[in-house]
Amino acid sequence: MRNRYLDLLRAVAVVRVVVYHLTGWSVLTIAFPAMAVMFALAGSMMAASLDRSGPIAVERRLHRLLPSVWVLSAVAVPAMLIGGMAWDWQVLFWFFPLVDPPAAGDWTTALSATWYLRDLLWFVLLSPLLLPLFRRFPLPVVATPYAALALFAATGVTPHGIVRDLALYGGAWLLGFAHHDGLLRPRRLLWVAGALAVAAAGWIVTHPGPRGYDLNDIPLGNALWSAAFILVLLRFAPAVRPHRAVTVLNSRALTVYLWHVPIIVAVTYAGEDAGWPVRGALGIGWRLAAVVALLAVVVLLAGWVEDLAAGRRPTLVPRTVGPARKDGPHEDHPHPGTPHVLRPRVRQHTCRVPDLGREHDLPAGRRADQLRGVRG
Repeated sequence: MRNRYLDLLRAVAVVRVVVYHLTGWSVLTIAFPAMAVMFALAGSMMAASLDRSGPIAVERRLHRLLPSVWVLSAVAVPAMLIGGMAWDWQVLFWFFPLVDPPAAGDWTTALSATWYLRDLLWFVLLSPLLLPLFRRFPLPVVATPYAALALFAATGVTPHGIVRDLALYGGAWLLGFAHHDGLLRPRRLLWVAGALAVAAAGWIVTHPGPRGYDLNDIPLGNALWSAAFILVLLRFAPAVRPHRAVTVLNSRALTVYLWHVPIIVAVTYAGEDAGWPVRGALGIGWRLAAVVALLAVVVLLAGWVEDLAAGRRPTLVPRTVGPARKDGPHEDHPHPGTPHVLRPRVRQHTCRVPDLGREHDLPAGRRADQLRGVRG
């Protein structure tokens, strides 16, 4: 039985990301820190998969993530090569994006949101080491990424993008572990969440970024606020009735995430070329309608790849969500929040895309000021 509450959170996070990239509204990063929530949910599911299957869960999780990336790269890479991008062996990183693969032209902006898959791959690969370490030393391990961010902020050090992101979202991933192990239930954690929220607010107000209070420009404030948000969200587990829209969004989350920025960029450029407004209520309104319509088309054309990757029967529009086969590659845990010691564990023997987008920093260039609505 799936946890419909977690499904709802992931669906809301995906919608929030799309709306933010379309509008550039900074308030959305505070109202719902979607990326941190997505990493927390993924961390909880990864812990469940490792408990169920052991290290082979890494292979299964990669099996679920990568095919959707390959579909996007099968379109983007030939288009970039035809458009004049020089062949480089690092193009092969589109097959397994542990670092940002190369991109050129307008595709540099369109593919900027793929940083999320890069970071997700790193967290998945590190999880077999992180989970036992977390269970042995939970508080020091959870505190480590936040301490690293504080050190970066205090010293002015600019770490490599991957290191920065592991620190920025590592706390959320580890809180996902804690959720899976049932450690977020104590009521006193709400006081901790309150303290973190106050500390985050103090840092954000005194350290605004180039876009004001957009959390994507304030890493430490982002991490602290997100931690408080996650502690509150995952502390509760209300009963949620299944809904078709939530089911579809969860079954097609990767497709929506990977394709929404290319579609936003294409729609925005087309509108500019036609002389249509792309900002303000009218510009946002027509672009939102166009993006939703085109995303629906892409989901129908390519979304079934997620079914194959998850071991489900391919369908155009999913009706139900759940693991298709026992111990298959899609292993959403049935009862998250249950202490891991109560779960049976089965061991089996057997120009490059800049470091963009945390939902931010789309590159300057032609009509860059016109693209505020698609900044990641």
